Amino acid sequence: MGRYKNRIRNAYWLALVALLIAFGFSDSFRVAAQQPIVDKFVLDDTIQPVSSDELVRAIAHANSDGARALLIQMDTPGGMVESMRAMVGAILGSHVPVIVYVSPSGARAGSAGFFILESADVAAMAPGTEAGAAHVVFELGKPDATEMQKVENDAEAFLRSYVTRRGRNAEAALAAVASSKSYTAEESLNQHLIDVVANSDEQLLSELNGREIVRIDGAKQTLQLGGARIVPLSSTVRDQLLGWLVDPNIALLFLVGGALLIYLEFNTPGTIVPGALGTLMVLLAVFALNLLPIRYTAVLLLIGGGVLFVLEAKFGGHGVLAIAGIVCLTFGMLTLVAAPVPQMGVSPYVAISVSLAFGAITLFLVRLAVRARRRKASIGADAMIGFRATAMEPLAPEGHVLVEGEIWRAVASRPVPVGAVLSVVGHENMLLRVEPAPAPRQSEPSDAGETRDTASRSA
Repeated sequence: MGRYKNRIRNAYWLALVALLIAFGFSDSFRVAAQQPIVDKFVLDDTIQPVSSDELVRAIAHANSDGARALLIQMDTPGGMVESMRAMVGAILGSHVPVIVYVSPSGARAGSAGFFILESADVAAMAPGTEAGAAHVVFELGKPDATEMQKVENDAEAFLRSYVTRRGRNAEAALAAVASSKSYTAEESLNQHLIDVVANSDEQLLSELNGREIVRIDGAKQTLQLGGARIVPLSSTVRDQLLGWLVDPNIALLFLVGGALLIYLEFNTPGTIVPGALGTLMVLLAVFALNLLPIRYTAVLLLIGGGVLFVLEAKFGGHGVLAIAGIVCLTFGMLTLVAAPVPQMGVSPYVAISVSLAFGAITLFLVRLAVRARRRKASIGADAMIGFRATAMEPLAPEGHVLVEGEIWRAVASRPVPVGAVLSVVGHENMLLRVEPAPAPRQSEPSDAGETRDTASRSA
């Protein structure tokens, strides 16, 4: 009986402990649910379609998960104007306040990045950072003065349209576009281009807590960021793959490598693997280059370089055509991407290395193909010329001979006994012409030696 009482007492205490733990966890969950969150997106790449899509999705995520704000940590040299406009449009249309923070120390918001910084509800910088140099760089050559003025006026009007509504210094902002002026973090704060300078994310959110901001539509909103938890938004595998592939150097290597593999498949048909892999690489390269501003004159230079290599291998230009092809390839690769910033262009080291390697490999493969096509195929009686034959019967002057395991009818210029070793010197239709084969040279010394030995023994 006492044993059962002890079991009931133990079960009672266990249930009590379980209830206390459950209440404790529910309080923790309640506190976590009440704690405000701030989504964080890191933009440390050039401004191009891939990074633009990532930012737009980050803003959509922050608008749907109940975040109090979206913090964009930025470090970019700039990039493409159209991608920048899409990013600015997404920031201006966000229901959730967007904080753009140029960080860490040494980071910058250059060129198109300056437009993005000024479009934010809250613009912030870390000490030791810079922003500006937002003069428009044309992707496809320099236009005439009228078109240049039109594009600059358009960029300035676009920047002015939201800088003034954010209550920032439009004159200082326009100086970054008109004269490529850059500002440090302290200068930006003094010029009223940004709202705060902070050393870390936590300090930034602490200083912004309770601050009233003016949204793009004129509405005022007080930021409630006290004790907010920062939730990083990680990139998907798709974003990481596209971000890696959109690098013009990677795209160029895929294009050249894929072209060589496809050429190898054409020269050795039936291998399948080189052709399939080469096609995949070329398609990926075309997809990546389609996202970048491409100069079509550079494409013509690349095609011209390939044609010059083929001509060199086929006709032989004493290396002149090959050198011209390498020059065409190098200039074509260097100018292939009309990069608004140097980081989006093809590296000179990559262009020169790939041009030399591609030229050497192409010359080698084309010459092999040309030699193979020029070499006449030897079949039937033609293939027998030069081979040794053995007389299967006396040839007087015709008879049958054995050549490489095949029986042929042959004619000799003089009678030949059975078993004689012959050489095929020609044919008339399917009748081989044979001559007695010359004795092997290596046997002559041994025969002479045997003669001398015989003579000495006789003596």
